[in-house]
Amino acid sequence: MKVLVVDMTHGGAIIASEFLKIPNFEVYAWDIYSTMEQETRIELEEKGLKFVGKEGFDDLRLDKNYSTESDLILIAPVHCELESEVNMTHHQAVGFLLENKINVPVIEVTGVKGKTSVVWILKEIFKGSNPLVLSSLGVEVVEDKEWKLLKQNISITPASIIEALKLAEGYEVGICIFETSLGGTGLADVGILTNLAEDYPIANNSRVASDAKLQIFQSRMVSCDLDSYNTNYSEFQEKTNTFDNGEFKVKNPANLTATQIRFGFDKTHMGIDIVDFKTLGNKIINEYIEVSTFAPSPIHISNVLAAITASLTLEVSLEKIKDGLNNFNGVKGRTSTSDYNGIRIIEEINPGLNVTAVKKALSMMKDMDDVCVIFGGKYGVTCEEIDEKSVSEVLDKIESDVQLILTDELGANVKNILNRNFKYSNNLNDAITCAVKNTCSNILIIYRSNFSDIKKR
Repeated sequence: MKVLVVDMTHGGAIIASEFLKIPNFEVYAWDIYSTMEQETRIELEEKGLKFVGKEGFDDLRLDKNYSTESDLILIAPVHCELESEVNMTHHQAVGFLLENKINVPVIEVTGVKGKTSVVWILKEIFKGSNPLVLSSLGVEVVEDKEWKLLKQNISITPASIIEALKLAEGYEVGICIFETSLGGTGLADVGILTNLAEDYPIANNSRVASDAKLQIFQSRMVSCDLDSYNTNYSEFQEKTNTFDNGEFKVKNPANLTATQIRFGFDKTHMGIDIVDFKTLGNKIINEYIEVSTFAPSPIHISNVLAAITASLTLEVSLEKIKDGLNNFNGVKGRTSTSDYNGIRIIEEINPGLNVTAVKKALSMMKDMDDVCVIFGGKYGVTCEEIDEKSVSEVLDKIESDVQLILTDELGANVKNILNRNFKYSNNLNDAITCAVKNTCSNILIIYRSNFSDIKKR
């Protein structure tokens, strides 16, 4: 049997290496983006991996001795545009390679926004179950009741699940919580789809993200944002529990809805209506509970609900869920609050920051007086870039008495489009210093970056 793995940039090397371990498989690889280091390529060739280019790919595909239906398995990422029919996405290949090899419950988290935050809420809920956690901030396990970081700044391509499991060998693991880009592998007992905020194009504009995220419905059950479910996935009613932050009135309410929300920067209090909720054990739950957690804006409420929905699907007790939520205090490097000499600093930092996320972050200002907004960040952090014109229109709508400081590459580009007053600082540190000198009581930072890029500031 021949296997051709396309794309060494997004985890293909790991997938190809695992197929090399299976007897009677002849494994080929196409480094379609030409990003692989020569040393790594040589190491893989020594293990038996055979590299091809475009011509070699065509030769394999058109070889009359190997039909794509039976003897040649073509594996490529869901975001990769190829002329040929793909037999397995990278997600499906990981599911195939790890089938029956994980003997604990699995949660996979995908979506456009909120994935990392949902994972970190789940970390608190399941801390006592010794979780193995893969997120964009790293791979972690619990050792002696404390978190231990096994690897930092790992990607969330599906192949990283294989790497995370190898890193965790020798540790006691009671549940796996995996953040996965663009869909699920089919390994999950519960898959989570956080949202489809700005359904961005993939595969050279031939598809959109919602098409790729359809893969999360290969999970046994799914926790899905109500709007995404109604728009794209209502055919999966039997295996789906929905959640909704109650921001808009809808005809058909979700299985989990937030009510009576009292926002706070340290703790937000809310009620949770649970209606006709399905569990993996075939129970139906109708309940009302009250919870407190870190959730300073509506988008954070949705993240909390996603985590509750997945936990309830796995039949975690309401008390354990409430305790975990109470212990969650935000994600350092994503959404968090801190105090600097009496000045409250609220950070909303995200590598995939888009216009919707900016709007949601700015909504936190409604409960703040004397506020300064810092906006900016980097390009090339993720495949999805930000719409500068649209985000400038959002920033123009900020009240005129709110100070606005732009910074870094994104801020430099947006400043040429804005119609309102602003200041510009070359980097985030200088922007924060400027805001402090302006004696703002509250500083709201909305910044497009990886945490690793800003943690040393």
